[in-house]
Amino acid sequence: MSTYAIGDIQGCQDSFLHLLDGCRFDPAKDRLWLVGDLVNRGPNSLATLRFVKSLGDAAITVFGNHDLYLLMVAEGVEKRRGKDDTLDDILDAPDREELLDWLRRQRLCHVEQGFCLVHAGLLPQWSVPQARALAAEVEALLQGDAYRETLKHMWGSEPAQWSDDLTGWDRMRVVVNAMTRMRFCSPAGVMEFKTKGEVKNAPKGYLPWFDVSGRRSADHVLVTGHWSALGLKIKPELLALDSGCLWGGHLSAVRLEDRQVFQVDCSPGEARG
Repeated sequence: MSTYAIGDIQGCQDSFLHLLDGCRFDPAKDRLWLVGDLVNRGPNSLATLRFVKSLGDAAITVFGNHDLYLLMVAEGVEKRRGKDDTLDDILDAPDREELLDWLRRQRLCHVEQGFCLVHAGLLPQWSVPQARALAAEVEALLQGDAYRETLKHMWGSEPAQWSDDLTGWDRMRVVVNAMTRMRFCSPAGVMEFKTKGEVKNAPKGYLPWFDVSGRRSADHVLVTGHWSALGLKIKPELLALDSGCLWGGHLSAVRLEDRQVFQVDCSPGEARG
């Protein structure tokens, strides 16, 4: 059995299937770890969502910011962003409710055998067990009766820093922001959300979350996506897998057992350029 961790798909279903062929993925014996952002901006979000759902236990996926955005739009609690969206096929699909119900029951982070799968990252103050417990709080909200109210309060960049004293929607928002949106933070764990470019563009006083000295999650290998400008980055304690397929780059996979890298070019017609 092999486990293949794969970067942001974002509706690039053709590239995804080509990558699985290159990995010789067999759903009967292998597993996929998907870093989130299954949907949006690429042309085949509906096909991607249906396919991942069909894999059942052979695929583990965590929420990306675009996945949460789909849920918010579907519930009418977030305005559409405009022409970059490619969510209409899902929202108009006959199996829409089945797909959305499946999506909201996914995880915010997944921990197994020394690895932690999360879309964006973890705040430096969090150990992996603490992060998993915090993720479980949010997952319970998304799967419970307060589902729509939870989505209504999910977006927003404040508070920008964790405190053990946080409660309610503020507590939830910090957890979601760190795990699905964060790129840069200060050594004290204050998040910065405006900068999206390369590491060299870090605002003064901020650095990539994974470079914070003394980060408590460094005893696990963090498997992440979200940051296409970072590109494929492999370190002893980090597998950052968003290599910008949507933007004409590559879709990347790493086999966790031996760290072998598999890549395909973005399929014709899928890159936004």
